[in-house]
Amino acid sequence: MNNRCNRWLKINQLHLVLSATIVCIVCFYWGFMANGSQMPEIQRRGYLTIAVKDNLRPLGFRDVDGNLQGLEIDLAKRLGFDLLGKPDAVRLQPVANSDRLSVVLNKKVDLAIARVTATESRSRVVSLSVPYYYDGTFVVTKDTSVSKLGDLANRKVAVINDSSTIADIRYYVPKAELVGVSSYESARRLTENNTVVAFAADASVLSGWVQEYPQYRLLPTKLSTEPLSVVMPKGLQYDQLRRQVNQAIAQYTADGWLKERVNYWGLP
Repeated sequence: MNNRCNRWLKINQLHLVLSATIVCIVCFYWGFMANGSQMPEIQRRGYLTIAVKDNLRPLGFRDVDGNLQGLEIDLAKRLGFDLLGKPDAVRLQPVANSDRLSVVLNKKVDLAIARVTATESRSRVVSLSVPYYYDGTFVVTKDTSVSKLGDLANRKVAVINDSSTIADIRYYVPKAELVGVSSYESARRLTENNTVVAFAADASVLSGWVQEYPQYRLLPTKLSTEPLSVVMPKGLQYDQLRRQVNQAIAQYTADGWLKERVNYWGLP
């Protein structure tokens, strides 16, 4: 009987030790997460590092003097000023499409504002802000005989291979003949030599076409809506940064600043 009691006491003591160890580990983990406060670190540093595009007019591109310009550049600079309270509080880092999420995940930048569409799959690995612009599918053409979507029936329309634009065109213009291309450059070549009558793609890209090549124009109908968001890191230590970014963008929307910038840069 005493042996059974002793065994029970030892087992109970072991359970208590294990429980206490687990509690200590959990407390240490949460304490570590909470102490890694990112926003105070940015404030001490005095600037935000933000990944942007430098080849995508009118969101982010270089002007004739090599300076970064565009809607996303304006947003990055405004966030730097409002979050840190001083001008020139951002360092902009041009990034390739393939690296837009990884530079945030690998802590090479604080944020990315680089034409990132908010999707469920992306939200699993990074945090995405409230939208600052609603992108979507439009059609661009230089053919004067095309003024509305119905004019594309039984005519060739270029689309990027495997893009969501394919489904949009098939829904709105089921009789259009789709021609797959691997890049925007390929689509422009086909449009220039009249192999296709139009090209369907994102408004944020096609707006740049219209600005650079005045012979092109956008058809008035928007075929889809895709929110663009700021890429932010996940983790409790970044909660203050995420909250301030979201509050700022919400304010820019409410007071009309974002709409004014969208119009300024010629986006639909």
